[in-house]
Amino acid sequence: MHQTFESPTRPQDGAPRLAALRAEMTGEGLSGFLIPRADAYQGEYVAPHDERLAWLTGFSGSAGFAAVLPDRAGIFIDGRYRVQVRTQVDPGHFTPVDWPETKLSDWLIAELPDGGVIGLDPWLHTPDEVAKLEAALTGTGISLRETANLVDRIWVDQPAPPAGRISPYPEEMAGETHGAKRARLGRSLREAGQKAVVLTQPDSIAWLLNLRGGDIARTPVPHAFGVLHDDGHVTLYANPAKYANDLPGHLGKEVSLRPDSAFGPGLRSLIGPVRIDPQRAPLWVLRELQAAGIAIAEGEDPCLLPKACKNATELDGTRAAHIRDGAAMVEFLSWLDDEAPKGGLSEIDVVKRLESFRRATGALKDISFETIAGAGPNAAMCHYRVSEATNRTVTPGELLLVDSGGQYLDGTTDITRTIAVGVIPNAEKEAFTRVLQGMIAVSRLRFPKGLSGRDLDAVARYPLWLAGMDYDHGTGHGVGHYLSVHEGPQRLSRISTVPLRPGMILSNEPGYYREGAFGIRIENLILVREAAPLPGGDAREMLDFETVTFVPIDRRLILSDRLSAAERDWLNAYHAEVAARIGPLVSAGARRWLDQATAPL
Repeated sequence: MHQTFESPTRPQDGAPRLAALRAEMTGEGLSGFLIPRADAYQGEYVAPHDERLAWLTGFSGSAGFAAVLPDRAGIFIDGRYRVQVRTQVDPGHFTPVDWPETKLSDWLIAELPDGGVIGLDPWLHTPDEVAKLEAALTGTGISLRETANLVDRIWVDQPAPPAGRISPYPEEMAGETHGAKRARLGRSLREAGQKAVVLTQPDSIAWLLNLRGGDIARTPVPHAFGVLHDDGHVTLYANPAKYANDLPGHLGKEVSLRPDSAFGPGLRSLIGPVRIDPQRAPLWVLRELQAAGIAIAEGEDPCLLPKACKNATELDGTRAAHIRDGAAMVEFLSWLDDEAPKGGLSEIDVVKRLESFRRATGALKDISFETIAGAGPNAAMCHYRVSEATNRTVTPGELLLVDSGGQYLDGTTDITRTIAVGVIPNAEKEAFTRVLQGMIAVSRLRFPKGLSGRDLDAVARYPLWLAGMDYDHGTGHGVGHYLSVHEGPQRLSRISTVPLRPGMILSNEPGYYREGAFGIRIENLILVREAAPLPGGDAREMLDFETVTFVPIDRRLILSDRLSAAERDWLNAYHAEVAARIGPLVSAGARRWLDQATAPL
């Protein structure tokens, strides 16, 4: 079983830990200290060693940060977590702050009108982040000081850093040799007049060198840093215990393996200009280069776009993974429809049984994130994680939201379905139908090349907006290829400015959440591709989406008379394709269920 159900934190632990941190702050002469969710690699998912925010505050969400002052501690969370945070932190000691609506700088200025010194760990913040905060605090009397991590000083039983093995990823799955990738990106450095680039994103290193690792649960990446030189040579820095025996043979002579302790000296020995990504590298890297007097060129991690634009082999693998995963989901949904109406089924039962169907494929390496199985009001927390303490019975008359995915060697999956358990009130069906209309609208989009996620996000929200509704998360995120289920830089989001390109994988997941009552989300993965020309169209280059998730959408929750003819046609065609692709792969009982679930509206 990959998923466990222990409560990750306890609110009552917050007060004594906060007191200990404030004692350290006083000893350092600090007026405050910042505790981000991030680790040194600036990843969304962190190892137990780096769960400082959760350890201190009790909040276990995947985004947010805390600012601790002598008499107040603010925990900054976005719209995905505003329900969850109130269940996990001690409100007598931590104050939730709506972020990004409230900026950290504004909050600090209000709370420290006489100024003060705020400490931060340079390993856990990016140069761009710190520069913007410093600029916003100019003239306020508030300054920033880089310091050792004060949470680590008081966390006496802090887990050790992870030491997962770094192993080769098969070339037949990657679709390109690491030598070809290194040469291509090295050439781009030469063309930019740069001698090297510091790589700090684990999934960039994994993609570039055709490697995978075991340092983060659910995400097969190694904790490592690297330097790519303009001749295509790479120096990799990691704990030597992680290097698998077959790694030198896989990497060859143009990749040097070094211990992580050599990273600082290695940086200081570089010849500039050296590129760093100011939005993703730790500030510590910049400081090392500055201390050595090395010329710095700010620029984006050169792996980001090539990694995001999957090649034909990766796309074929992704399609195959989704067919396999779709069959497991259909087996699960068939079972669920038999069992849930009887009563007595719990959220943990649902999670365990779904994982068992994925494991039965014989190809599952891991789940791609902690399965979200929210019954009734628990589903109103977008990123709810069931534990023994929160486990709720799946009750007839309520909705069940299940958001899950698998990590397979040939691809990463992510799917959400909202399921009717028994007879559901019309209010939930109204909301579900509007969410479905938004999902269909994105699925059917054709759009000019050059548009980004922010240009498309409103399309998914329009049916909800017409009813005065909305949701507080992006419409879609990028997805990796046997890498992170949340991969940038592409997104379907109001804040995404990255133009969409063929080969990018995105989620399409509008939703609606009513606190204390229910949550709805419908999610498929889609691929960006060149759109076929249309008769009468102009010569403009257009893109559209290929849907790769094939699992029925619950017809019992659809108010079919609210759908347009085009929406109904899309759904019927989608369900026909689900039946054709998945039907031959499932058991006889699941096939009977599938035939009913995909019948035309």
